[in-house]
Amino acid sequence: MNNLGLNLGFFLVQIANFAVIFIVLRAWVYKPLMQMLEKRRLVAAQGLEDARLAAEARSNAEADANQIIKEAQVRASEIVREATERAEIASLEVRSAAEAETVKAREAALAELDVERNRILADVRHQVVTLAMAAAQKLIGESLTELRQRGLLKEFFSGIKSGKVVLLSGAELSGESAEITSALPLTEEEKVVVEKDIHHMLGEAAPVNYKVDPAILGGVTIRVGDRVLDGSVAGQLQGLRTSLQ
Repeated sequence: MNNLGLNLGFFLVQIANFAVIFIVLRAWVYKPLMQMLEKRRLVAAQGLEDARLAAEARSNAEADANQIIKEAQVRASEIVREATERAEIASLEVRSAAEAETVKAREAALAELDVERNRILADVRHQVVTLAMAAAQKLIGESLTELRQRGLLKEFFSGIKSGKVVLLSGAELSGESAEITSALPLTEEEKVVVEKDIHHMLGEAAPVNYKVDPAILGGVTIRVGDRVLDGSVAGQLQGLRTSLQ
């Protein structure tokens, strides 16, 4: 060592000092520094993982929010559609109710008019009978009694003779109901006779409906189903007119 210009003792001391410094640096500087770097690395890695999880959570939240918005829009559209349909249905119901009330009021008014017309025609019938009797007395004098004159006039307006409906004599009818049309309203007694003959043909349960049409002039028409028996004065005049042509 001396030949190399080195002092063995000093060299050993230097080695010992270097070893001590290395041990001290390794124990007090290197290890804490490495631990600090590792800790920072772990913190950074955890931060990156947290950031990734946060990004995923944000993405999932946005997807959920978009889905909720879509569902809300669909539900809102359904609510609007249902509300529109309910409004249309309510409008139709109101319109139908109003139309029904209008029809009902019109039918009631027509029924009242029909009742009033029949009452007036019934009064007219009495006056016609009176005038006809007076005219007959002037034309033929006293040869016809008042009772006979009234009977002839009742037969003229009701088509009933000797307690029977003349038009039904020899007729064969079948159906569920009958409609009787007269020029002037029939009396209750005349209706009893008509219904008796009708029920004899159609059965006791067959309803009998009455109409008044001054245009037929006198007599009655009887409709059962599609068949019509015309015993009206207007019908007889039309038949006579046709036969003379």
